[in-house]
Amino acid sequence: MIGRRGRVPATCSHYACNVTTSSSYVCSSCSRQHDGPPFSYGTLAPAYWHPGLENRPGNVLGEEQCVIEGTHFFVRGRLVLPIIDAEQEFDWGVWVSVSQANFDRMAEVWDSPSRIEEPPYFGWLASELPLYKPTTLELKTNLHTQPVGTRPTVELEPTDHPLAIQQRTGITLAHVQTIAEQLLHSDRPAD
Repeated sequence: MIGRRGRVPATCSHYACNVTTSSSYVCSSCSRQHDGPPFSYGTLAPAYWHPGLENRPGNVLGEEQCVIEGTHFFVRGRLVLPIIDAEQEFDWGVWVSVSQANFDRMAEVWDSPSRIEEPPYFGWLASELPLYKPTTLELKTNLHTQPVGTRPTVELEPTDHPLAIQQRTGITLAHVQTIAEQLLHSDRPAD
């Protein structure tokens, strides 16, 4: 179930993106035309992972699960934000810290079609999404298992955190472009 993975960045400020549209946009930050905007970004590892852990016992980073020091357990999931002026959704690929009991149970039913009948697993968001203040680390979550081959969905506790509000009320296509611009130009100082 957990496979070895090559080197990953030391922080979660590195994202993989998935451009799921053939359109493009003119960036308001640099005035250049870019593909997208992407409707999905994902952190490559939990915020607590760093390359120094890679070759030490008790540490494994796979595509879907991660274990740190044999005592901290993480599962990758999809935090979905509805887009109110489009039929498409926006996804943050995030990591959730779960208890060992929940991690073991998820592993037990990982390849079983009946896993969709599992109750939600409680966890803590373990990905820092840099566009949100206060931090997204340690937000309370419920992880909902999906059919085999599909990542679990992450439901945030309904708080007043900006990310939780966006998950409940949605974002606009213009905001999707803003996210793309901010991540693309995260090395530039804010105006």
